[in-house]
Amino acid sequence: MAKNLAPQLETVFSARGITKVYHMGEVDVHALRGVDLDLYSGEFVVLLGPSGSGKSTLLNILGGLDSPSEGTITYRDKKLTSFDDAELTSYRRDHVGFVFQFYNLIPSLTARENVALITEISRNPMDPVEALKMVNLHERIDHFPAQMSGGEQQRVAIARAVAKRPAVLLCDEPTGALDVETGILVLDAIQRINEDLGTTTAVITHNAVIADMADRVIHLSGGHITGIEQNSTKKAAHELTW
Repeated sequence: MAKNLAPQLETVFSARGITKVYHMGEVDVHALRGVDLDLYSGEFVVLLGPSGSGKSTLLNILGGLDSPSEGTITYRDKKLTSFDDAELTSYRRDHVGFVFQFYNLIPSLTARENVALITEISRNPMDPVEALKMVNLHERIDHFPAQMSGGEQQRVAIARAVAKRPAVLLCDEPTGALDVETGILVLDAIQRINEDLGTTTAVITHNAVIADMADRVIHLSGGHITGIEQNSTKKAAHELTW
């Protein structure tokens, strides 16, 4: 069942007038055009749109990987758009977990060791084994990436992202390189983390089926938010099919 996003819920992100322009030679590419958006504590949001709609750019700005050309982003009581590079680094390290389409695991390290790369620099981390148990990989902790399937590698990447206990989990096309069955296992892991840890979760995708998992669906096109809908019939990951 979808969460009731009552007004008293804490606002985690507040974005106002977010514009992003990339200057490519003599051409200006407008990735975002005046986006206003609030994300709330503990919710599961899907940002849905075609390639080039601006969803990855918006996710990167929320995560402190990129900065807007205009506008403001507030994370809780902190104005991200006023942060310098060192403050953004601390913000990413302490508050945000990232999951990307490609797993970016270190081939010479086991699953446990890949996760430990994060826990060793985190303030209040889980044990790497605990994080891997959350994604049902406790029997693969001493396996290397080459010994695991694509879905297993992506779940290691998810464990790595959540092992530092982030307040926010940002996922950029996490199933884009996976088949349906494997993708559902990955989505199940993300959904379980959102529910068990209360992690504010945003998933960007062009796959409309994944929107059925969300508390809210945010539609983007041409750098604009074209609609926001509350999902009254939220599904579990294992109920999805495409």
